[in-house]
Amino acid sequence: MNEQRQNKKLKNKNKIKERRAEQKAEAQRIKNGHRLVKEANAVPDPLEKFPSFQKFERNGLKCGLMCRRVTELEPKVLEWAMDLCKRNMQLMYEKSGEGWKEHLKREEMCEDAAWYLIVTDRVQQRPVAFSHFRFDMDYGEEVLYCYELQLETEYRQQGLGRFMLQVLELMAFTAQMSKVVLTVFKHNTSAVTFFNKCKYTIDETSPENTIDETFDYHIMSKENKVKNLQRTSL
Repeated sequence: MNEQRQNKKLKNKNKIKERRAEQKAEAQRIKNGHRLVKEANAVPDPLEKFPSFQKFERNGLKCGLMCRRVTELEPKVLEWAMDLCKRNMQLMYEKSGEGWKEHLKREEMCEDAAWYLIVTDRVQQRPVAFSHFRFDMDYGEEVLYCYELQLETEYRQQGLGRFMLQVLELMAFTAQMSKVVLTVFKHNTSAVTFFNKCKYTIDETSPENTIDETFDYHIMSKENKVKNLQRTSL
């Protein structure tokens, strides 16, 4: 009987040790995540070291790409981005439970943490597409969060949107982010189809409908397979 009690105590003690070790490892992982996000945000230009991704010349388009902090954008470029977002998304927001709140969208797009990937038509000398993104922590994970991916109508379905996503993934995975994350309305079926084709899947943090509450959006993501494979092998 005493031996059984001792064995039980030993098992409980080992479980406590394992739990503490797991908690310590998780705390260290989150700490490392914050460090990586800080380092990513400290880089002056995440696209600078990738000259081959600073241009898009396909299907008759001749475009240049640049990456800038919101604080470095020309005011007229930022105003164009806000206008494009409104033209593309206002109706989608109005169909959702959230509704279109322009002042909140403006505040979001102007926050100091915002980065912008800007695409310019080199022939017409004007911006034609942009992505608002951030390096951030999300549910304890270091991520590149894509807030917006917006293109002028005439520049869609020519491979530019997919290329922009690839650029975001390149910058994210180079900075050792664990994944690229984005939010998309469920009723924006063309966008959902597009992200599916680009190998984005429903993220584990995406809310599920319940009897009491329904959600009109998906959270989708693409993981950094190399990094996550290394993490699971530790």
